[in-house]
Amino acid sequence: MKVMQLLPALNSGGVERGTLDMAGALVRTGHESVVVSSGGRLVEQLEGTGSRHLTLPIHRKSLSSLLQVRPLRRLIESEQPDILHVRSRMPAWLTYLAWKKLDPKTRPRLVSTAHGLYSINRYSAIMASAEQVIAISGCVRDYLTDNYAHYLKKPPQVIYRGVDTSEFPADLQLPAQWRKDIEAEFPQLRGKYLLLMPGRLTRWKGHGDFIRMVARLCRERQDVHGVLVGGAEENKQHYKTELQQLADELGIGDRLTFAGRRSDIRYWYKQASIVYNLSTRPEPFGRTIIEAAAIGTPIVGYDIGGPAESLRACFPRGLIDNGDREALYHKTLELLDSDARPELAPAFTLDTQARRTMNLYQSLLTEH
Repeated sequence: MKVMQLLPALNSGGVERGTLDMAGALVRTGHESVVVSSGGRLVEQLEGTGSRHLTLPIHRKSLSSLLQVRPLRRLIESEQPDILHVRSRMPAWLTYLAWKKLDPKTRPRLVSTAHGLYSINRYSAIMASAEQVIAISGCVRDYLTDNYAHYLKKPPQVIYRGVDTSEFPADLQLPAQWRKDIEAEFPQLRGKYLLLMPGRLTRWKGHGDFIRMVARLCRERQDVHGVLVGGAEENKQHYKTELQQLADELGIGDRLTFAGRRSDIRYWYKQASIVYNLSTRPEPFGRTIIEAAAIGTPIVGYDIGGPAESLRACFPRGLIDNGDREALYHKTLELLDSDARPELAPAFTLDTQARRTMNLYQSLLTEH
């Protein structure tokens, strides 16, 4: 089986990570993997695991991108993939327009993955227009069914994004040098229970609730320390300043650490006593939850959107009502004095994601 995945670029993000994960799984199981994008820093990593990358400017949200429909159609005819798998709206439009003109008897089967809760308009409807749509959570499936039923050829199939358990194993050991380096960089963490909130600094991620909870906890306990792992985009630096000011106003400027972007997040999960996901509006999925669950660190999260699905499956004890700060505080106290540990549900492993996706491909080919 030959699968061609199409996305805007290969730089960073959940879509890119999902593409690389699937490409690697295809190659490992003896299939041929081709990825089409405008390029990026992850191309080398992709090709290093046995996939081929073909560069085509299918990323621009512009009418001029329609000029890429014919070159893309020629590329598809030349490569003759069995499956076309689109993961983003502009590449999906270009692929759909190229694919529609191909012979229905011999053209590839068309699959899309809806990675987000897209704005409701005709432009976004393309993600529901493939022969089979994959939704990365039940939250996304319901959103598609409620808003794009007219475009769906079949009910969306839920295939959760999976965590690579070789990268996030339950028996992960912290390297001694890592501990030394972190304590040298952040000496205030030494000897403390770490309360970890990973994720980019965005206003609706619930950082304010986290900081207020840490401040309340610090009035009663001297052994806890809050850590925010994740950076702010260039146009969001003012939000980071707001959060720092809030911490200072609450008197915990020295009990809260902004660790910035990290490439060693799995060690932070392992070091933490509790991991938090406090988004106050629905998100399509909760990757930080399944990564922490895989390593075995307790998680607390609001009962809303895709993250709640992951938490309900892996650590339901950590669920609290959306925005309930009182419950957030008491749940933290409860888990700090508990031996409860999450267990990663099989549906959230990379192996399961890859197997279910390939089964979907094969079923489409059998229909064809």
